[in-house]
Amino acid sequence: MKVYLKADIKGVGMSGEIITVSDGYARNYLFPRDYAVEITSENAKLYATKIKTIEHRKEVIATQTSMMAERIGSTQVTLKRKMHHDGKLYGSVGAADIADALKEHGFTVAKSQVIIDKSIKEKGAHTVTVKLTSRLQPKLKVVVAAE
Repeated sequence: MKVYLKADIKGVGMSGEIITVSDGYARNYLFPRDYAVEITSENAKLYATKIKTIEHRKEVIATQTSMMAERIGSTQVTLKRKMHHDGKLYGSVGAADIADALKEHGFTVAKSQVIIDKSIKEKGAHTVTVKLTSRLQPKLKVVVAAE
């Protein structure tokens, strides 16, 4: 049976795709949970146009995300923190601090997207990864300076 997916289903397909599944799976799982709609000869054209619209939207989002990745990669964030005389911080710089600093530069990034390889506990320049998508992960330069 051909169905149009309304939601992303792990291992099956993504929202906006037309896929073929077994009749039982569609009737017992997908339709009761409102995850899919059956493709019939009457509504096939309607869902074909929806797919084209969704693909176009995905392309636009992908280009915007790649442009954002380039801008993040060329950005340097400076954070001022209190520190000891030997250059070590009293605390550490976390993902939330970096996400807030990026927001000041005009980038809306969640703290879960900021990946810090090694904890930042001393002054100097550090490299942090910002995970926009599974493929786009620009490196960001974070400079920690004394207050």
